[in-house]
Amino acid sequence: MIRALLICAALCLPWAAAAQPAEPQGPAPSGVISITDDGATDLAILNRISSILAQLPDFDGLRVGVDAGIVTLRGEVAEQASVDRLKTLIARMDGVVAIEDSVRLSTDLATRLDSVRERFQARLTRMIAGLPFLLLGLAVGAVIVLGGGWLSRREGILSRLAPNPFIAGFLAQAIRLVAWIVALVVALDLMGARALLGTLLGAAGIFGLSLSFAARDTIEGVVATMLLSLRQPFNPNDLIEVNGLRGRVIRLTSRGTTLLTLDGNHIRIPNQIIYKAVLTNYTRNPERRFMVDLAIDPGADLGRARDLVLRSLRGMSFVLDRPEPVA
Repeated sequence: MIRALLICAALCLPWAAAAQPAEPQGPAPSGVISITDDGATDLAILNRISSILAQLPDFDGLRVGVDAGIVTLRGEVAEQASVDRLKTLIARMDGVVAIEDSVRLSTDLATRLDSVRERFQARLTRMIAGLPFLLLGLAVGAVIVLGGGWLSRREGILSRLAPNPFIAGFLAQAIRLVAWIVALVVALDLMGARALLGTLLGAAGIFGLSLSFAARDTIEGVVATMLLSLRQPFNPNDLIEVNGLRGRVIRLTSRGTTLLTLDGNHIRIPNQIIYKAVLTNYTRNPERRFMVDLAIDPGADLGRARDLVLRSLRGMSFVLDRPEPVA
């Protein structure tokens, strides 16, 4: 029984090995394979590859052979990325049919350390060469931020652009935010970090999309603040009433409006509630009618009582003649 199992396993091993997918050999050469085997073509390919390797110090330990258009690479290298780059170059040559990669990664510690040292020196050299642009980007970014801060503190300019103090404060915050964004974009562009800039913009888009779902109420409050600032239903110190809450407006932020009630309490109402609710502004129109109910003796003369009330109202300095008081 055991012998039969061993025989079946031995018969299945070649089929299993044949069924395994071959490892990728790099980019496949493009073009039509010639039906003739030309030794001159192989020699030309070998000479061309040898001339390329002579110009690249990373491939000193490589040996190249060409037979019937098949390029064979042997030897050791410090990094696999170098071999991949070489195979990409060879695949572009005319007449190359296939590339046989027999290159091994070097296990010599000194060779690996030399490769790391060369990469570090190259990056350090690029960093030193880009230092002036780094300083220029930081300087220009700082100037833009300082200019935005200076403009946001110019109350005279903001008051001419937005007579409402609440809108002026909101505009000052927007100027500072735009200044920071412009400074970041300009600084990264001057530093040559366009790839980082694109990454940041892409991340900002994804973050903004995620934030729009997670902070829907906050975004709704910001939009309501912008709409309230544009429509201006009230000004600072106006006496308003919202959902039965009455008080004077003392502050408008990006999230809520703060009222000072007539008895001295502070009430903060979310801006989205104020935007959707019925709002009464008692200060916008200086003329306001008050309704007062008075109780009198049922046996008294109602006409004389009404005339007495009207004479008393006309004698008060804060009661207007037009519209006249009514009893």
